[in-house]
Amino acid sequence: MALKATIFKASLQVSDMDRNYYGEHSLTLARHPSETDERMMMRVLAFALNAHEHLAFGKGLSDTDEPDLWQKDLTGQILHWIDVGLPDEKRLIRASGRADRVTVYAYGRGADLWWETNAERLGRAKNLTVWRVPSSESVGKLAERAMQLQCTVQEGQVWFSNATATIQMEMAELRAEK
Repeated sequence: MALKATIFKASLQVSDMDRNYYGEHSLTLARHPSETDERMMMRVLAFALNAHEHLAFGKGLSDTDEPDLWQKDLTGQILHWIDVGLPDEKRLIRASGRADRVTVYAYGRGADLWWETNAERLGRAKNLTVWRVPSSESVGKLAERAMQLQCTVQEGQVWFSNATATIQMEMAELRAEK
């Protein structure tokens, strides 16, 4: 018998002064049985950093043809494809052909090696942006079944918090969209 996804609920307040975006989002997250709290919370952080009324979670780990998050227009065209972790280089090249923009939030111990290995091949994708996210282990510790989260972005600094903890990080842009 297959294990079922665990459902998490989050109320997320976003104050992104760099993009002039302020909003509150009610999120329902299905955590795949093989997904860690760290990865799930990285999806929430990626949502906060790209918050938009049409941004939605994809099927993620359960469907390799969908990103972790995406924003589509009314015709179904993919405007923004967002992945977290260390996605396969071929997947990102394919995504760059399907979407107007592709963003990756690389995290974890292997992120630097992943980037060194894939940077040259990913150079073909003109619409790709890659960020290196520090403190991902701390982000995972914010996970609860019902969450009240705040994300503030100002001058490249990110503060991600719940009622008991605040994580401050400065993400490194490894590659900018050309």
